[in-house]
Amino acid sequence: MKNWAGNVTFGTGRHVAPGSLDELSALVANSRRIKVQGSRHSFNTIADSSETLVSLENFGEIGEPDPESRSVRIGGGVTYGQLAIHLQSRGWALSNLASLPHISVIGACATATHGSGRFNKNLSNDLLILDVMGPGGEVRNLAAGSAEAKLVAIGLGAVGIITNATVRIEPTYLVRQWVYEQLPFEVLISHFDVLSRHGYSLSLFTKWTSDFVDQMWVKERQDGLFEGRDECFGAKLATEKLHPLREMDPINCTDQLGVAGPWSERLAHFKLEFTPSAGEELQSEYFVNFEHATAAVDALRALGSELDPLLFVSEIRFIAKDDLPMSPAFGADIVAFHFTWRPLWEQVREVLPKIEALLAPLGARPHFGKLFTMQSDRLAEVYPRLSSLRNYAAELDPEGKFLNEFLTRSVFGIKSPA
Repeated sequence: MKNWAGNVTFGTGRHVAPGSLDELSALVANSRRIKVQGSRHSFNTIADSSETLVSLENFGEIGEPDPESRSVRIGGGVTYGQLAIHLQSRGWALSNLASLPHISVIGACATATHGSGRFNKNLSNDLLILDVMGPGGEVRNLAAGSAEAKLVAIGLGAVGIITNATVRIEPTYLVRQWVYEQLPFEVLISHFDVLSRHGYSLSLFTKWTSDFVDQMWVKERQDGLFEGRDECFGAKLATEKLHPLREMDPINCTDQLGVAGPWSERLAHFKLEFTPSAGEELQSEYFVNFEHATAAVDALRALGSELDPLLFVSEIRFIAKDDLPMSPAFGADIVAFHFTWRPLWEQVREVLPKIEALLAPLGARPHFGKLFTMQSDRLAEVYPRLSSLRNYAAELDPEGKFLNEFLTRSVFGIKSPA
């Protein structure tokens, strides 16, 4: 079995899909090494196992929205697309979505996956209550706001299996989306703070080699302040629908041109019923604090000639600060620099250390579910609460049942479990 992109072949032939909580509990209790796969959208081996891989596809239940607590209970196998359809049909919504609605809610939250928006936090912040299965098959209920729940929310799969979660919701709303072309980089740099506040969600697409950001995607709630106009910071309003990759048909992208639609059909870049990939691809992403973002833009533009031949496209996104210990946005607003690479791993592996070296003075840290070459000692510097997760995992799971080679060696910097 391979991951979504096809660049990872999982290290065991034992794939199990338990049909009940009791069956999962017995499986966990009797396993030596075990990992859960979400939607297999990680680009490294963070979700791999040497012995047992578990799918929670049979944990797909979604409860009825609770108007009083503004929450909904979901099973560990639910995807954002499934949850979005369920909520919208009942008049409810999530505050944000990632670019792809195809990914599992719990899997995405485990690595701090996010959408975009200067005032939107990463998706893990919507987890209110977690049911977590420990190494003995026992289930603990972690309440929102507790130190333990905040740590487990972005637990990298190292601290148990989240079997169910309660997710924050709000009343449904409409969103409009506009795309602008050819935003001058000099304008982006000089007006970065003001521009970043445009719309409810903002994404910038570039390949780093020209004097312009190729596309600027602005998503605004129906009651928001942003209104589509012919020009925005020198960028021209697109008059036809576009795909982030210009050579691709935009039919698989969510509707643009300012046409209002439900949040569930606008906040993601790609429609649920279409496969968004441009074929096999690789992905990396690095985060810097907001105040360092323009310096990061300058550094990446200087490397543009080396990046361009390897890129399908790069995206700049914005994430609001939070208080989750393993979040890249812990205590600070951040900007994400995302790279969708062509399937050229040997060349990409050579350029990643160059990106990391250029962004190192800015405190850049990687997305744990994507490709990076940063060593564990450096990860401990840029994620200073990583030791808290490591210690908690060691206390909860002293035999390392939920660990694997990637987590022990590349993240925690310890010897692999025997």
